[in-house]
Amino acid sequence: MDEKKEKILGVIRTEGYRPMKAKDLAVLMNVPREEKKDFLDAVEALLSDGKIIEDQRNLLKLPGENVFSGVFSGTAKGFGFVRLADQDEDIFIPASSVADAHDKDRVLIEIVKNPDFKGEKREGVVLRVLERNDLKIVGTFIKNNGYGFVHPDNQKFGSDIFIPKGFTAHAVSGHKVIVEMTYFGSASRKPEGHIINVIGHIDDPGSDIISVIRAFGIPMEFPDGVINELKGIPDHVFEEEKAGREDLRDLQTVTIDGIDSKDLDDAVSLTKEGGVYNLGVHIADVTHYVKEGSPLDKEALKRGTSNYLIDKVIPMLPHELSNGICSLNAGEDRLALSCLMKIDSKGNMIEHKIVESLIHVDKRMSYPSVKKIIEDKDPEETEEYKEFVDMFFLMDELAGILRAKRHKRGSIDFDIPECKIKVDEKGEPVEIGPYERNRATMLIEDFMLIANETVAEDYFWQELPFVYRTHESPDPEKIQKLATFIYNFGLTIKNTNEEIHPKEIQSLLSKIEGTEAESLIQRLTLRSLKQAKYTVNCDGHFGLAARYYCHFTSPIRRYPDLQIHRIIKQNLQGKLTPSKIKHYESILPEVAYLSSRYERRADEAEREVEKLKKIEFMSKYIGEEFEGVISGVTSSGLYVELKNTVEGNIPIEDLEGDYFYFDEEHYSLVGEHTKKTYKLGQRLIIRVEDTDKLLRTITFSIVGEPEDPERENQRTDDEQDK
Repeated sequence: MDEKKEKILGVIRTEGYRPMKAKDLAVLMNVPREEKKDFLDAVEALLSDGKIIEDQRNLLKLPGENVFSGVFSGTAKGFGFVRLADQDEDIFIPASSVADAHDKDRVLIEIVKNPDFKGEKREGVVLRVLERNDLKIVGTFIKNNGYGFVHPDNQKFGSDIFIPKGFTAHAVSGHKVIVEMTYFGSASRKPEGHIINVIGHIDDPGSDIISVIRAFGIPMEFPDGVINELKGIPDHVFEEEKAGREDLRDLQTVTIDGIDSKDLDDAVSLTKEGGVYNLGVHIADVTHYVKEGSPLDKEALKRGTSNYLIDKVIPMLPHELSNGICSLNAGEDRLALSCLMKIDSKGNMIEHKIVESLIHVDKRMSYPSVKKIIEDKDPEETEEYKEFVDMFFLMDELAGILRAKRHKRGSIDFDIPECKIKVDEKGEPVEIGPYERNRATMLIEDFMLIANETVAEDYFWQELPFVYRTHESPDPEKIQKLATFIYNFGLTIKNTNEEIHPKEIQSLLSKIEGTEAESLIQRLTLRSLKQAKYTVNCDGHFGLAARYYCHFTSPIRRYPDLQIHRIIKQNLQGKLTPSKIKHYESILPEVAYLSSRYERRADEAEREVEKLKKIEFMSKYIGEEFEGVISGVTSSGLYVELKNTVEGNIPIEDLEGDYFYFDEEHYSLVGEHTKKTYKLGQRLIIRVEDTDKLLRTITFSIVGEPEDPERENQRTDDEQDK
């Protein structure tokens, strides 16, 4: 095979050689009929290795300097983008140049057009799919006589999948199914596949979430090796395991979490002596039970993170660990890694140490209870937890100091209301609204942040292999777009070709605090920033304005935390030998990459489930009217967000009274004759017209605009004057 490949390459490299199709090349090389299969196999191998490429006309040639590999991001409209493997740039791929690539496939592209104007994207064509993202697709089956079609759940897949007669697995219309792809399609022919599993009907309770889990390839069941390993893990701490650890059981220690939380991996303690705060952040020592290279460890890396999908949790570690021996349950001795910090009245770190510890949580607290004590001054709650009340107020005091110090250096606090969806026993949504963030939730955030920063800085200066949490500075082009957005609201942001400082973003958010446009502009600003990721280099965290940052505080549900705990413990025990350091240097880049990738997967799955539940919830309110705010403006219509965080679409063709066009410069829709304008942040009264779980859409129509209370009061005063 190697000899054949070299011979083919030699011919292609020949001076004056003109690109031609594989069959013509075979004729040129006088390939005998009996050797033609081997010849084509050699050509295929060269294409797969990227040694030669095949353009859109199926002509073979050597790759030039404009040929790159990257991951394709598809869109529902057929076109897409490719993020190059070694460049921070998206290449635009027109629908006519996508070939048979689908969302998240790794592809080989050739850049065929460079921008004529600043801000335009380079344009490319897909030469070849190098690696399929998934050979199994989840979707909804639609029967047609003996055959049928599957509409993929992933709207970016770009096409329905044809299911030939005899390969429908007896599915009926509306069934959620898993399709094994047999052909990925072309310009003239649809993709094809065989149904290999029927999940359930689209209206069956729970089938929607299971479909999302299957679609994203999230592992659900733990393999036998993990189950067998669990048999050797105890449900309590043995006396011999306590030896050599710093005994912190005398510290008044609590956990503060959500009411429904079961995996409690962080606890806190706090005292104050001579004006100095002694803060302890105690994190479950998961690595004591999850050894490197064990089935548990391999499965945890494969999952990367726990997945929280409304009422269904898919844990990174089995419940026997996450809710059992690794959970810092009140009233039980637990093994931990503790970051013990001394902080002065200005929030400065005086000293710290990281130790293997033995702790005993005195009380399990919930966010609502602590809020009632420190914020509402509730007498009943205060009496019930009277022995901890002083510590809670001290925690609130220190958290305020730490928050103010972060704010001073430029840390950005996006107080965007997260969505809280309540479902009944059948999984049907019964209530949707913003998740409450209060001083109780914030103080835990503040303590976890300072612990993460402290640990990251410590290990950076020790120059040891580590996994950091990195948030890079935003792209100037996106900041320019943000500046254009907010100009519509009479706001400006310092815009230079140099890197923007977090304080500029912080200043913008301060200006909009308490205004109607606050939530909208916060979201637009957040979209202008890059996504945080895990790296082996300590490149800082833009959003927190932090030079050093890592994830140390959640080893039960995040693999990077688990990984750095292992490094910290070996360092504390003096076991980080040169060979061990070399070992970590070799494996950590892959750990960081996979952890970032699986975190994205979890976020996307969570958003998809939220979207489904919102569609299901709003289907009960078709025909009813709500007040909302325009959250998006595109050439195809408006997006309106309601107070309960649900977002719906108003197609441009449904806007009455005029022909509307998209004013790209001001991100608004303008009536051609009336000059009626719809712009970001504008309040509207809408009617719910339709919902579609298959297409993942909620459709609104405009009823009118809400009365301005100030204008209404002024009109009343004028009438009284008359």
